[in-house]
Amino acid sequence: MDLGTHDKHALVLGASQGLGLATAQALLTEGARVTLSGRSPERLEAVRAALPAVQRASCFIALADLAEADAAAVISARAQERGGPVDILVNNTCGLPPGKPSAITSEAMASYFSSMVTPVIALTLNLIAGMRMRGWGRVLTIASSGVVQLITHLPMSNALRSTLVGFMKSLSGEVAAAGVTINLVLPGRIATGRTRSIDAAQALTSGKSADEIAKAPTAIIPAGRYGTPEEFAAAVTFLASSQASYMAGGLVRIDGGAIRSV
Repeated sequence: MDLGTHDKHALVLGASQGLGLATAQALLTEGARVTLSGRSPERLEAVRAALPAVQRASCFIALADLAEADAAAVISARAQERGGPVDILVNNTCGLPPGKPSAITSEAMASYFSSMVTPVIALTLNLIAGMRMRGWGRVLTIASSGVVQLITHLPMSNALRSTLVGFMKSLSGEVAAAGVTINLVLPGRIATGRTRSIDAAQALTSGKSADEIAKAPTAIIPAGRYGTPEEFAAAVTFLASSQASYMAGGLVRIDGGAIRSV
């Protein structure tokens, strides 16, 4: 199947590791030009240096920290300076700390809102105007299975990512007729460094080992295992393709069947 991404430019946030990195690599493999964005120049340069030469020539870097007030404008400008107009935007933000809902402070909530909600909305609005004008675009926002089935120890993630769901779903209805699709991707338990750190944190508070902690969710995942970043990235890459032109406003679960609600 030809995904139609060979002449497209994709901007991937949080592309130095985990789901963002896997998605960037998958898009490069499908022939897209890809701009990697993140806050660590060392990690981003290492990712680019490790690519095959043909992919390295189509890979650019837009260094920025989403916590900075001008992050959206900086990322947009740097990405388009090297790679041209952005056709595919993959919104991917940092993980949020675990804890109890009653222990969250309003200051912490405001701080994380300004670093993972406001810049994502601003960047999306910045780039979507050009997509509409060109009559083609894809916006994929990596959220969490917690927006459908709450993850009890991640209350801030449940709340803030749900805000992005509400906005992206609303915007999707406005732009779909212009050939621009917006979808949200909901990862379940994917074997990344972030998942390992969550398991380790739970292990510390429970007195169990990280392996023991991992066995509990694995037991209730119908697939019987954690997913791989590559499996996740394959689904995102399809949604970013020309073949997914009639998929708009969706919440696509990539969770091995873990969410049991209809």
